[in-house]
Amino acid sequence: MSQTPKPHAQEQSQRRTFRLSPIIRLTLILLYVALTAPLPFLADATDAPVSSSLLWAGLTIGLIALYAALTERVIVDEQAIQVTYPVWVPKFFRQGWLLPWSEVQALKPRSTGQGGIVYYFLSHSNDAYLLPMRVAGFAELVRQVQAKTGIDTTDVKPLAQPWMYVILLIFTLLLLAIDSWTIWVAVGQG
Repeated sequence: MSQTPKPHAQEQSQRRTFRLSPIIRLTLILLYVALTAPLPFLADATDAPVSSSLLWAGLTIGLIALYAALTERVIVDEQAIQVTYPVWVPKFFRQGWLLPWSEVQALKPRSTGQGGIVYYFLSHSNDAYLLPMRVAGFAELVRQVQAKTGIDTTDVKPLAQPWMYVILLIFTLLLLAIDSWTIWVAVGQG
């Protein structure tokens, strides 16, 4: 006995959510920790004018802000593409957007200052929306964009390849090992 799906259930089945790639999220969080964790210990060891408690508070706020930025989600359904963040992320910090497929006029490439290429959706009202390029399943996202808009996306590639983040992760882990030694020495002198 088979039931036909209700329209709401059918819409849900065609809805796809893309999250930031786990390797990118892990690498960026660990890099933040590697670059900042030694600071409070070094402040104590050198009797710096900034208290380690103030540094810990600032670093914690920074880590929360970084994590908030890394919670970006891209939602694609039959009507639109949407970039959104969890409800706990304040709108003044990270604001998402929603672009109906019918409003997409073009997908325009733009070069970055580092020589890469990013892509912007151009709407009929000439507003530009950055195509999220660091999501897991980027190739599927691009296929969906092509299917929904008819825009040729065969040349659209991610800004950074996963192997680049793996290399950055390896160097970040090396930096964390050096940080551990630095913290051990700083605590020993404190």
